[in-house]
Amino acid sequence: MIDRLLYKFLGGVKYASFKGVTIGEGCRILTRRFGSEPWLISIGNKVTISSDVVFVNHDGSGWLHSDHNGRRYRYARIDIGDNAFIGSGSIILPGVKIGSNCVVGAGSVVSRSIPAGTVVAGNPARYICQFSEFISKLDGWSTEQDMTGATRRERIDSIVESFYKPELKSETIDVG
Repeated sequence: MIDRLLYKFLGGVKYASFKGVTIGEGCRILTRRFGSEPWLISIGNKVTISSDVVFVNHDGSGWLHSDHNGRRYRYARIDIGDNAFIGSGSIILPGVKIGSNCVVGAGSVVSRSIPAGTVVAGNPARYICQFSEFISKLDGWSTEQDMTGATRRERIDSIVESFYKPELKSETIDVG
């Protein structure tokens, strides 16, 4: 409850910084799920972290192993380079480095580091294309100058796409 109020009062960037996350300039932070070791997270400049992104800096499964030396612990940093986008609901696991100019699609589970200039998506996150290919596809999208209207809703409604994605083709499934 207190975290939710702090997030609402401070905003995403200040909240993350307050929790101990290192954050660059010009970021948009829309999550408050920085795990129990937020000081192990570093976010570069011009990064968007979408809603419900989860950062996990430890692997709690080590607690399953205990002997005369005690339980096992694993903590690891998470680093995100400049000009990156992390889609809603993604999970970033311990020891991952996401390079600059990267896109992580919504709902992805990032268990390995991602080289700079790469677009990934899925569970586990897999290569989709190069960042430059992704950027060239955006040329067909609407711009701020295309928007008309006095309110936010009017401006968005003025550029809403009027088509839907193609339907999935039905396949016969053999249930044996």
